[in-house]
Amino acid sequence: MLNAVRQGLVKRLGRLVGAQGRFYRKSLITIFIVSGIPGLIMGATVYWIAGGRVESELLQLHNRQIEQRSEQVDDQLGNLELLLSHWAFDTKFDYSLGSLDFIRNFERTQDITRTLIAMQGSNAMVKRAELYVGGTQSVLFNPEFNSIDTKLATALYEPLIRDKNTTYWTQWSFDTAHPENKELALVHHVPGGSLKPFGVLVFRFDSQKVASLLSMLTPYDEGETFLIQGNGELFVSSSGSALNSPFVHALREKLASLHTKKGSFVIDWKNVTYTVSYGSLSRIAEDWTYVSASPISNITSPVVFISKLIITISLIILLIAAGLAWLASRRIYLPVKRLVTLLGGPAVVSSQGDEFSLIEMQWRHLHNESLELNTKLIEQLPHVKESFLHQLMLGYLNSYSEEDLHRRMERFKWEVKDKQFVVIYVQLIGIASEEVNFRSGEEGLVTFAAVNMIGELASQYFEQSDILNFHDLTAAVLLVLPEQQSVQEACQAFSEEVKQSINSILKLRVTMAISRPAARIGEIPLAFERAKQAVSYRNFENSNQIIDLETDLAEGEDAGEFQYPFAIERELIQALRTGRESEASESLLAFLDALSCHGAKEIDVQQGMLQLLGNVQQAIMVSGINPSRLFKGANLYEQLSQIREGTRMVSWFQERVVTPFLTELSGRSDAHVKRIIEQTMIYLQQNYRSDISLDNCADHTGTSPFFLSKAFKQVTGKNFIDYLTELRMDKAKELLRESEMKINDVADHVGYQHTYFNRIFKKLEGMTPSRYRELSRSN
Repeated sequence: MLNAVRQGLVKRLGRLVGAQGRFYRKSLITIFIVSGIPGLIMGATVYWIAGGRVESELLQLHNRQIEQRSEQVDDQLGNLELLLSHWAFDTKFDYSLGSLDFIRNFERTQDITRTLIAMQGSNAMVKRAELYVGGTQSVLFNPEFNSIDTKLATALYEPLIRDKNTTYWTQWSFDTAHPENKELALVHHVPGGSLKPFGVLVFRFDSQKVASLLSMLTPYDEGETFLIQGNGELFVSSSGSALNSPFVHALREKLASLHTKKGSFVIDWKNVTYTVSYGSLSRIAEDWTYVSASPISNITSPVVFISKLIITISLIILLIAAGLAWLASRRIYLPVKRLVTLLGGPAVVSSQGDEFSLIEMQWRHLHNESLELNTKLIEQLPHVKESFLHQLMLGYLNSYSEEDLHRRMERFKWEVKDKQFVVIYVQLIGIASEEVNFRSGEEGLVTFAAVNMIGELASQYFEQSDILNFHDLTAAVLLVLPEQQSVQEACQAFSEEVKQSINSILKLRVTMAISRPAARIGEIPLAFERAKQAVSYRNFENSNQIIDLETDLAEGEDAGEFQYPFAIERELIQALRTGRESEASESLLAFLDALSCHGAKEIDVQQGMLQLLGNVQQAIMVSGINPSRLFKGANLYEQLSQIREGTRMVSWFQERVVTPFLTELSGRSDAHVKRIIEQTMIYLQQNYRSDISLDNCADHTGTSPFFLSKAFKQVTGKNFIDYLTELRMDKAKELLRESEMKINDVADHVGYQHTYFNRIFKKLEGMTPSRYRELSRSN
């Protein structure tokens, strides 16, 4: 059957060829004229242009390219000089290095080592950054600290200090066993600007990286590129050639005869013509000369080759023009043949049809597939729609105009003409309570269940509604309502039913914030953000709340003044400093109870807990422990700000802050010392009003003043007198805020004379006691 189809196709094609023979002959003549004669003319023209003007233009372009790349090389070398000069004038490398005991002052030594490592990594060409300090006991940082014997220092580094230039480039051998192996180095005397330097900062460069930098001046694999000082002391080549290389010697002689600082010339060397570009680089102390030599054939050979190839092909076409008739017929039919093969092959063509019947049949098939794909697209539209809504809510589409947003929403099957938009932000509460059967980590599952319930209820109340699941116990509902419809009553009824359903089924509490109606699509992100912020003004107690931004938010913002429990915070920090874990846990619970009492808002509780976290971290830092290391770089503020329930806040604080700190602290202070300091702090708390001193406390605890002072600093991170002063100032500020006592009485109450109290209060707080009382009461 397949063979029969093929034979029929061949016969049909034969009839087609016979019917169109005149067309093919005309096509042959046209191909002969179009492809032959113009090809010859073009090839000859290109060859003539390439041999003359194009060659000249390419050489000029090549020279300009070399000049541009030389400027880049000059900039990189200049940046290295500026970088080294900057560090040479740094205070780390001042006159104190000349008399510094690097072994005893190991912290300064480590700082220098870190600085040299940073310098070494600041540029890829720098293989090693070194600091040499001469004197009676020479030292070398490379970049680690090393002692260096006098003989080696005299041979390698002392000559660098004696150079007349403060900053200079040199080729220097840093290996006494192989003095012939020289490296390119950049040297700067230290201290920077000194007339009598006693050391040097040295950048030693990677030879391969320097060669790679110079290779920028050689666009081709062949040729030679090198840098040389005017006195010939410094010579760097990209190919590793020596200063006395015959080719390099010939180039230098040619340069000497030109007497110009910048330009180009052509030189023949070993039957090869080179184009040479040269110029100067302004370096410190002395200009350098760069030389880039490239074979001219590498530049012009592509054009010449192409022109010759065009002429050759044109000649071949002319010689075989008679044979193009049958080839042209095959070529003309080739697109049809390829299309038929692509759509199923000649075997598919029926005996009554032809290739175009097959093309029509396959087009109909592809059309049906297109319709099927369109159906699948419609099925996926809800997911695409949800993605668009998510971007709109979060403000990612703020750059779009109102008309663009209008068109896109209509494309997603929203009816938005003459509509208003309302956003309802939903937050689930109480997942940590005992009556709920969900565990920690199931927030996404709980949110999914709640979103399904909310979506089903919204479809019953509103014609157009969509819901976004944020998977963190929060969701947002977008309502598209008629422009004249009253919003408040319908939204309140919907919110009440959502509240009752979630309470009865999921056993959770819910807070819902209803935004003000938005007349434009572009106002939806603002409405969402305001509704989300309004939820933070909910009462912190575990209860249902519905907040309407038209009325409730203003009342919530004005309700009650937030009171921060400073005294409980001090007790908590004191318990942490002395390692009393149980008292710290009790103080933490008391702190949260004080924050969340009297109808406190969620935002107030969160801000209070964040402030407590900051003060605890400060106390940890004062105690000599690095919070970043202790908490392994975790962003505690971000983690705490995501928690909205008091029980989970306390558990998180105990697990992530209190326990790690007390564990670390227990390894630093033994129990006996902590008991002594605890007795001292209690004694200070009870007797801070009287004339108390370090000797009194030492007598009270049965220790020496020296031991007590040292232990007090080790455990609390503060000096004895600083802690006493801070204690008295805290008590004074508390009396100034919460009592009507006169300033003299306050000073006497905390154990100070009136004049001294005013002076030390202003020194520590930046204001007088009277001014502090005014400001604290005005807030």
